[in-house]
Amino acid sequence: MKQTLATLPVLRAKLKEERSKLRCIMVCCGTGCRARGGMQVADAIRDELSAAGLAGSVPVELTRTGCHGWCEQGPIVTFEPEGVFYTQVKPEKAKEIVASFQSGEPVSKLLFRDTKTKRSIVTYHEIPFYSKQTRWAMRNVGRISPTEIGQYIARDGYKALEKVLSGMTPEDVISEVEKAGLRGRGGGGFDAGRKWRSCRKAKGDVKYLICNGDEGDPGAFMDRSIMEADPHGVLEGMIIAAYAIGAREGFIYVRQEYPLAVEHLGMAIASARENGLLGENILGTGFSFDIRIARGGGAFVCGESSALMRSIEGKPGEPRAKYVHATDRGLFDRPTVLNNVETFINVPLILDRGAAWFAALGTDGSKGTKAFSVVGKVNHNGLIEVPMGMSLKELIFDVAGGIPKGRTFKAVQTGGPSGGCLPEALLDLPVDFDSLTEAGSMMGSGGLIVMDDRNCMVDVARYFIHFLVEESCGKCVPCRDGLKQLLEILARITKGQGREDDLDKIDSLCFVLTEGSLCALGKSAANPVLSTVRHFREEYEQHIKDHFCRAGVCRDLCRYEITDACTGCTLCAKACPVECIAGDRKQVHVIDQSKCTRCGSCFDVCNFGAVEVRSAR
Repeated sequence: MKQTLATLPVLRAKLKEERSKLRCIMVCCGTGCRARGGMQVADAIRDELSAAGLAGSVPVELTRTGCHGWCEQGPIVTFEPEGVFYTQVKPEKAKEIVASFQSGEPVSKLLFRDTKTKRSIVTYHEIPFYSKQTRWAMRNVGRISPTEIGQYIARDGYKALEKVLSGMTPEDVISEVEKAGLRGRGGGGFDAGRKWRSCRKAKGDVKYLICNGDEGDPGAFMDRSIMEADPHGVLEGMIIAAYAIGAREGFIYVRQEYPLAVEHLGMAIASARENGLLGENILGTGFSFDIRIARGGGAFVCGESSALMRSIEGKPGEPRAKYVHATDRGLFDRPTVLNNVETFINVPLILDRGAAWFAALGTDGSKGTKAFSVVGKVNHNGLIEVPMGMSLKELIFDVAGGIPKGRTFKAVQTGGPSGGCLPEALLDLPVDFDSLTEAGSMMGSGGLIVMDDRNCMVDVARYFIHFLVEESCGKCVPCRDGLKQLLEILARITKGQGREDDLDKIDSLCFVLTEGSLCALGKSAANPVLSTVRHFREEYEQHIKDHFCRAGVCRDLCRYEITDACTGCTLCAKACPVECIAGDRKQVHVIDQSKCTRCGSCFDVCNFGAVEVRSAR
């Protein structure tokens, strides 16, 4: 049924009333939990509810939600409103879960066990991974079914749109976004309100709106999870933005690797149209706007705005010079606004709660919260959202649980493959747009890769440059050839063929890349190299002069030896993939260097520090 400005509040009130009486079993069916059997868990719980005579009961509901953000603990099952939180659930545990739901007694073996206190925690509100977050962009993630528009509406969905279309002018909307200080969450951190105003003022009757859901950074999955879990939140933000700039048509650009996001967005678009929230005459106000999904082939460069627009047009995804502003000549040479998923999902919050509320979050120059994917050498990998300005130390050690296996923190890479690597000395740095840029890194889309003392920073730089070589469109010479030359130098250094003048050559190449490249891919490509040279120069020098990789990663520059501290526990021999370790139990073991592949498995499993990394010379 198509809603109007008069009927939507009535529907929302009715849905809220109905849902306030429900008890729900929430099963995470996001991509991560699906991969570990989340759908099978949901099916098993559904069958058990039916067997217990609860399936048709009005107060009980089974909801398949989007990603909770803590994929390593999946499949996740929660009870609402109690907040009971079960981890790593198997389908065969469905009967116990339903019994627990009925009795109120938690299943202790399914509860999360805190790695520091060693105690089992019943509700997710008490788990540090969740309790230290501030979830606004992800307010509905893991809390609703992404395929049920009613659940979104019941949580104040489309209330901001209703407010906007009830009396606000486009100028009012843009002013509110400007006052809030919303900066684009896709990488550059450009002022969203300023961009919208420029497009609004641009000449031409046809204007376009684009949501960038491409997200090509390794280890990043913030936008994917939001699109999968709360597609209506993205749509509502886009509809409000379209009203503000005067667009009648919009696109959501999603990479091919995100099929579940495409499915849920498609369902959300269809249900929004059916309810009069999208398409012609939205909510009976005369405003019309519609959205189509454009699928990308997975090219990293298509995350760049002008390359993305060319891809939508059916052309090769190549960037153009930045003096041509998209707000004047963007998609099909028409004025265009492009923001990313997380930017749009913040818009309804700003319009509903007010600019002052949003501006009170975060720092002076970086308002609101920010979603991050924290991966790598941390105890709790996953998707988090925290206020802008939280320190790297608090984010990594308090929210993400710190470094596993008692190892030492070494660096954190922020901002994706074009971001920088920051050392322990900068752990107190506040995480915001300006502070990260000043430190030689960037916010980017929000990927954080944490590294410990077993990571080689020269090899890390080589890895990211290799990635960027593969993803460069090749249109401009500095990026196309400069990256290849940079990769050749880094590869030589990791193989023990480094030269005394290599660091000077790296510095010159990075300057050419930064100053001469056409788009942000090339201009920021030097960041992982420059930051590692700046903060870990001694590692480069050790590779070049001493032919030694202290982390034991560059196999041509290291070897492993077992010292007299060996207790003969045999763990190293059992872990060795090529069986090159010999020795009797409770006797010092020996590595046959002629067979050793220098994989480091022996080092990783030794609990007594008996395996050492030494120079290959």
